[in-house]
Amino acid sequence: MIQGFGPIATRDARVLILGTVPSAASLAKGQYFGNARNAFWPIMETLLGAGPGLTYERRVALVEGAGLAVWDVLAGAERPGSLDSSIVPGTEVVNDFPAFLAAQPRIGSVFFNGAKAEALFRRFALPMLQQACAELRLQRLPSTSPANAALSQEAKLRAWRAVADALGTG
Repeated sequence: MIQGFGPIATRDARVLILGTVPSAASLAKGQYFGNARNAFWPIMETLLGAGPGLTYERRVALVEGAGLAVWDVLAGAERPGSLDSSIVPGTEVVNDFPAFLAAQPRIGSVFFNGAKAEALFRRFALPMLQQACAELRLQRLPSTSPANAALSQEAKLRAWRAVADALGTG
């Protein structure tokens, strides 16, 4: 059973970015989006005006300072390997979104890092949220995973500009 990470978030977060559950590379490093070929951190560095190649600690500070929160839909699941398509149905354990959103009351937009994150959220988390979600903007973005080779990093960056727009920095 894979155990996910706690959220990267401050009480001032306005935008939440959700993945599914950490990859093997992320788990080994103890970091969100720990695969060196994942485009998430380079995209965030570009969108938020930082230089490339920041340390993980500086990346976390960068997203927190911008009003972003980062988390996964699942707190845990069984998954051989790192592909979202390999998550074993029936083993999904959803994170506590009612408590999370109560602790981050300014969040108004939720972006999903790929289709699987969106599908899992809609299946497991949305029913828990009911009225709270009526006020949230929900939007799927292309996965930043290297497994999503259909899009170039530039194409991913163009789509992910929606995050900067939601922050008012785009």
